[in-house]
Amino acid sequence: MKTAERTSTTPPEAIAITAICFGWAILGSLRSAYAGFESTDFSDASFIGLIFIEVFCALLAFVVLFTRKYAVATLLPVPTIVGCGLGVLLYLAAWLAGSLLAAPFASTQTQPIESLVAQATFSTVTLVAVSVVNGNYEEIFLLGYLARGLSSYGPSLAVGISLLVRVLYHLYQGPVGALSILGFGLVLGVYYIRTLSLFPVVFAHVLGDIIPFVFRPGP
Repeated sequence: MKTAERTSTTPPEAIAITAICFGWAILGSLRSAYAGFESTDFSDASFIGLIFIEVFCALLAFVVLFTRKYAVATLLPVPTIVGCGLGVLLYLAAWLAGSLLAAPFASTQTQPIESLVAQATFSTVTLVAVSVVNGNYEEIFLLGYLARGLSSYGPSLAVGISLLVRVLYHLYQGPVGALSILGFGLVLGVYYIRTLSLFPVVFAHVLGDIIPFVFRPGP
């Protein structure tokens, strides 16, 4: 039996998988932004809920892709020690890019994402679990699937579309937070499209989810 080898995608398939994986997040983010960034919270309950949603959507997307003869196994990142080291460096570069891009627009007023992080109540185990699941989920489908799949249309378009999706479902963080995500995601996207190495990107994302909570200001 011949193993599926397709890793490219078509615009209709890309739209369908993006809708499955990120449609709910985009709608929730837009709703939060429209409501004045008041309808989102970070807690054990919301983290656990996010884990279940992302696992369910990932399984659904994998089933759809498998039935369409897509090489699903190629979407799974392979952890390595070297990849961890590269992930740390990539996180630092992405964090710096996001900080520099957002800095000119920052103000003395507390931003939505800062309030969300400061007011979050969670356990360390839940934080690590949601960070690992979320880091894998987002990068597998944003870069491993979407950016790689659309790279035949040009690397700039592939990175740009994946970046647009990433920013859309992070709008709940406020304008400055979205700009930070733009810089962070741009570094991850450019690195991935040049190397097609997914694990360092996933590791950088996991660090990006954990570190802001670890070093958040005290009450």
